[in-house]
This record gives sequence, C-alpha cells and structure tokens, in this order.
Amino acid sequence: MSKRIAFIGGGNMASALIGGLIGQGFAPDHLDVVEPFAEAQEKLKSAYGIVAEAQPGAFLAQAAMVIWAIKPQTFKDAALQVRFHTKNALHFSVAAGIRSDSIARWLGTERVVRAMPNTPALIGKGITALFARPAVTAQDKDSVSQVVASTGEYLWLDAEDQLDAVTALSGSGPAYMFYFMEAMTTAGVDMGLTRAQAYQLAIATFIGAGELARSSGEPPEVLRQRVTSKGGTTHAAISSLDDDKVKTQFIRAMHAARRRAKELGDEFGGA
Repeated sequence: MSKRIAFIGGGNMASALIGGLIGQGFAPDHLDVVEPFAEAQEKLKSAYGIVAEAQPGAFLAQAAMVIWAIKPQTFKDAALQVRFHTKNALHFSVAAGIRSDSIARWLGTERVVRAMPNTPALIGKGITALFARPAVTAQDKDSVSQVVASTGEYLWLDAEDQLDAVTALSGSGPAYMFYFMEAMTTAGVDMGLTRAQAYQLAIATFIGAGELARSSGEPPEVLRQRVTSKGGTTHAAISSLDDDKVKTQFIRAMHAARRRAKELGDEFGGA
C-alpha cells in the first residue's frame, strides 16, 4: 500500500478512509482528493494536511487505486471526466446503489470493487461488505481489504445483488439504532428521568447488548429469552411490541430500504 490512492469525493466516508489509512502509517502526500466543495476541502486540509483539487486532472494517472466516495446521482458525470486518467487503476466504489456493470462501462475497466460501508466507519467501528468483479485479482482484493480494515470489520460477498440487502441491514442500520435510542430516551423522560440520563442509559444499553451478542456467539432469540422472565417487566414490554407487530413492521421497513437501493441502481446506472 505504498502506491498512490486517489479519492473522488472528500466527504465523511472518504474522510473515514483517509483517517484510517493515515492511522495505519500511509503517507498523506501519497493521497490525492478531488472535492469541489470548499467546506469539505477545508476540513481535509485542517484534519490531514491534504489539499484537495476541485476538478479531476492528469495527476490522477499516478493512482494505483481510485476510491469513489460520491453521491450516486453524480457518479456517471464524474466517471466520464476521470476515465481518461485512470484506465490502469483499480476502482473501489462506496457509492450506494450504483452497480459494478455501470461503473465498469463508464470507466472502461473491469477492475471494479463495490462496497457498502456504514457510518461507524468514522470512528473505526464500521462493517463493510465488498463485491469484486471477476477481473479483480487476489492482490487487488488484498489492497482493498487493507484500506477497509482501517475503518472496522469487512466481509466479501459472492453475489453483487447481496449488496442491496447489506444496504438495508448494516448500511442503513445505524439509523435504526438511533431511531430506537430516540424512542428509549423519550420514554425515559416521560417516566421521570432527565433527557441526559435517559440518553446515557440508552447508549450504554445498545453498546452493552451488542458486545454481549458478539462475545456470547448465541443467537439473539436465546439472548432475549434469557432476560424475558414470564410475567416480568421485559415480558410486558416484548408482549406489547408483539401485539403491535413491531418486528413484522421493522422487517417490512428493511425490505423497503432494499427496494430503494435497487431503485438507485436502476435510476442512476443508465448508459
């Protein structure tokens, strides 16, 4: 990983990857960033000493890997500007929904890896799913793995359409956790706690439950049953959730997220 890496887009996810790389010892002067917005440029300069370029140019030809961290609706136009400079590079996309077929066609290369990270990558606690097209070599995959490992865990998928499910599960997942934290905090306040107290309890509960699930290796239904004594307080809460079909509705919501991920590919992945 001593070769140059270029980022197309310098927002939050790019910053997470840049911070992780630098934390691993990667030299900032081996990183190039194309970022048109002044505010994002200033953040990169302040945090990492990186001076981003507003537009792509011939400097991108030096990159061994190009990381695409832009919005899906801007990907095609950016790719058509960049492709002439990066034909020999490995391309790694964290853009939601845009399929590798589209990326390969726009960039004129089959060396494409798609990823679905999530926002805890910002603090090195993310989980990223990865898919590689057949032309991606084992060495290419190792290079991508090294980059992604700096932001947390990762796993490789065998089928690209699984990324839509990953988007619904872990990509959008942090928002679900925050949604439930909101509800728990509001309930705590309703029951007499201060907002700060209720929020502290909610955060600690999510972190603790997650670590317990990780360390135990047992399925979540078993862990839930162990704290759900019949006739007890937890049983009353779970029964209320079941009466309201919360689990069914939650699963339905995740299917909606998966459908939207597919729609993004259909909408912005045209010729």
